[in-house]
Amino acid sequence: MQPNLPAGAAPATKLAAEYFDGISARAHPVLLAWAGSALQIRGESIALDVAQRDVQWAERTFHGPRVAHLRDGGSLHCRDAAACDAWQRAAGRADSAVVRTQQSWRWAIASGFAVVLVLTAMAVWGVPWFSRGLVLAVPHSVDKSLGEATLATLDQHLLKPSLIDSDRQRAIRSEFARLAALQGTPGVAPYDIVFRRARIGPNAFALPGGTVVVTDEIVDLLDSDPNALSGVLAHELGHVQHRHGLRMVVQATALGLLASVVLGDFSSLAAAAPAVLGQASYSRDAEREADAHCAQFLKAAGVSPAVMVGVFEQLGAARSRAQRGRGGESDLDPETAKGGAKGSEAARESAAASEPSWLGIAIGSHPPDSQRIAFFRDSAR
Repeated sequence: MQPNLPAGAAPATKLAAEYFDGISARAHPVLLAWAGSALQIRGESIALDVAQRDVQWAERTFHGPRVAHLRDGGSLHCRDAAACDAWQRAAGRADSAVVRTQQSWRWAIASGFAVVLVLTAMAVWGVPWFSRGLVLAVPHSVDKSLGEATLATLDQHLLKPSLIDSDRQRAIRSEFARLAALQGTPGVAPYDIVFRRARIGPNAFALPGGTVVVTDEIVDLLDSDPNALSGVLAHELGHVQHRHGLRMVVQATALGLLASVVLGDFSSLAAAAPAVLGQASYSRDAEREADAHCAQFLKAAGVSPAVMVGVFEQLGAARSRAQRGRGGESDLDPETAKGGAKGSEAARESAAASEPSWLGIAIGSHPPDSQRIAFFRDSAR
């Protein structure tokens, strides 16, 4: 039976509640009152005085009973939340600033926007800044090991031995080395040019550690202008110079970790998606840095950066031909058109090459060709 308030007592000075002693599940009706710094708990056969520091009130919510936990394992439950709140206020015990903020929908919305802004700032500025600093502390041997492992994987699944003859390969390397020797201080980063036949079409890409992979297709595409191919190599050398490969790895890891913390999921696709989307913008920034390095390289070698305008125009024309091929118009060579096993294999490679590339100078997350063409035209003035 719930006890009654003593005669003449003000209702706000006492609060009806249920006391659980922490031993049994039985609820004991009690009255609560503050006496100085102690909480008085009175009920049938119950007379407890508990120091204020030994009473831990649970955070107030819009719904549900008010609950207080006692240090000895007991607890108090008040089903009349409004009466409990009024009793607390009458005793001069207001909610903390945190609780008041959580109870305000205006503050909740503002806090949500603040969290989004902070996370966006971390992703846009914090992660790249952190990655640049971390990469500076990582020895170059890590880049080399990562690049060798990546090339081995690509050779196994995506790349094939080059069909470019050794004399032509040597000539390309020699011409680029001649231009590299014309660079001023601090010169160029160590690099190694390798040639491969690929299913990614005309392309070139730099791996961590300095390996620059050039596909047979881009060599054939730019065969009429050696300076154009040197410009492509200078662009890739920019990636090597700035250690973009390792930075991308660090940034993807950091962004994935940030997404996992926010989403509370360290394994699902939902946690991985923000990392992939974020890396698209990071790749564009890296491409702009590499383009700037390319323009400086060409100028130092006495070659106009305008040569890169022709590169992007030819790459765009190659993509257009590939798209027409997918639409039914044949761009296959006569060997392919004859059919047979060899023709079927060539057809499969041609179709694969027409797919959007995910490596090198034509990567899908790069800045639009029109922007890059405008940059190189401006650089040539």
